[in-house]
Amino acid sequence: MRAHPLPTETALDERDGRYLRKAIAWSHAARRRGNRPFGAVVVSADGEILAEAYCDSSETGDCTGHAETNAVRKLAGRGLSRDELARATMYSSAEPCVMCAGAIFWSAIGRVVFGIDAERLRVFRGERTDQRDAALSCRDVFAASAHPIECIGPALIEDAGAAHVDAWAA
Repeated sequence: MRAHPLPTETALDERDGRYLRKAIAWSHAARRRGNRPFGAVVVSADGEILAEAYCDSSETGDCTGHAETNAVRKLAGRGLSRDELARATMYSSAEPCVMCAGAIFWSAIGRVVFGIDAERLRVFRGERTDQRDAALSCRDVFAASAHPIECIGPALIEDAGAAHVDAWAA
């Protein structure tokens, strides 16, 4: 029996729904390429897509190749100011892990919208020790930030979870 209820789904406006669906589409692309099914999109305040990425850790052998960290890496060299990034939104197909939350913090991105939450994702992962994550919410990391990071989610849970069905089998 669960110690606490699963997080309730957050309703999104049309813009957030559109970009989160794009991140979810990247999660399916990652899975088709043999990677873990995660995708991310970073969007400026005026709606320009600044970066799109998927998890590529199986392809590259880089354990830091999560969708969110890959998206943050793509922002490097674009000449964006911290103020521009503070107004940007990271759309992630799943709740960012601790490492990805740290990358979001260090990048100065000011807003995160995510799909499936870590609690539901753990059900897909199962009990295998090689698939466990640090049981710390991205909200905990963001709450420790010196600058505000708005966090919205879980949202579009069923859509975001679809890429994970049978993806974590042994």
